[in-house]
Amino acid sequence: MKLARLLPAVLLIATALRAQPTQHVVGFMTDFDVKDDAIGICKAVMEGIDPGIRIIDISHQVTPYDIAEGARFLAGSAPYFPANSVFVIVIDPGVGSTRKAIVAHSRRGQYFVLPDNGLLTLMPSDGPDQIVEAREITNPAWMIGERLSSTFHGRDIFSPAGAHLARGENWTEAGPKLDVTRLVRLDIHNPTLDTTGLLAEVLGLDGPFGNVILNVSSETFAKLGYHLGDQVPVTLDRHVYTIPYVKTFSDVPVANPLLYIDSRGRVALSLNQRNFAEQYKVTPGLAVSIPMKK
Repeated sequence: MKLARLLPAVLLIATALRAQPTQHVVGFMTDFDVKDDAIGICKAVMEGIDPGIRIIDISHQVTPYDIAEGARFLAGSAPYFPANSVFVIVIDPGVGSTRKAIVAHSRRGQYFVLPDNGLLTLMPSDGPDQIVEAREITNPAWMIGERLSSTFHGRDIFSPAGAHLARGENWTEAGPKLDVTRLVRLDIHNPTLDTTGLLAEVLGLDGPFGNVILNVSSETFAKLGYHLGDQVPVTLDRHVYTIPYVKTFSDVPVANPLLYIDSRGRVALSLNQRNFAEQYKVTPGLAVSIPMKK
C-alpha cells in the first residue's frame, strides 16, 4: 500500500525531470587574457541565464586579434567535446563593426557562437564536424539587453547567446538563417608538393614552448620519403638546417633540434627543452621548404 501511494509522486518527479532541457557543455575561448575582469563578467552573464552551467575554458590567451590562431585552437579542440556542446569564441578585432555575430551548427550537433570573421576556417569541409547551418544573432532576448556596448560583445551578445543554447533553447530563435557558403573564411595557404619537394609555411607556435607548427599533415610529409631517424634538410627564411626526424623530444639531447609529428598530426620543429621559435626567430607565415629524400 505504501508503494502504491508513492507511485504517483515518483511518476510526477520523473515527468518533471524529463521536461527539463538538456544541459550542454560550453567551451569558452577568448583573447582577453586573465589580467582583468572580462572573463569573470562573461561567465557571470552565462551563469545568470543558465544557473549551474558547465564551462570548460579552452584558452583565454590566444594572441590578441589573431583570428587564425583562434581558428586553429577551435578546430583542434572541438572533436574532443561532446556532440551537443556549445562553443563561445571571442577573438573579435572587428567588434562593433558590420561583421555579424552568428551561431553555426555542425553536422555532429555542436553549436558555435562567435563573430563571422574566419574563426570557422579550419573546421572540416565534410564529415561530422562540417558546418551545415548558421544564423545571425539578432534577437534582443538572446542578448544582455537593449543597451549594447560597441566594444564588449563577448559580454553583451556571445555569452548570453551561448547560455541560451546551453540551457536547451531552440537555436532558430537567435535570428535569421545565413548561407553557410558565404561565411567568412581566412586565406590560409595549403602546402604545395611536386617532384622537387615541399613548399609550406609556419601555421603557428605551440604555447610557451616555441615549437613551430607547419601547415603540413603527416600524410603529406610521408610523400617526401623520410623515415624516423633520417636527417631532414629544412629551409627556414633562406637558411638551411639539417634536423633529425624523431618520435619525441627526448630522442635528441637537450637543446638540440628535432622534427616530429605533433599530437594533432602536423609536422613540427622544436628544440628539446628550449624555444625553437625564439632561437631561430620564427613567426607564423614564414616560408618553409623541404626537399624530396634523395
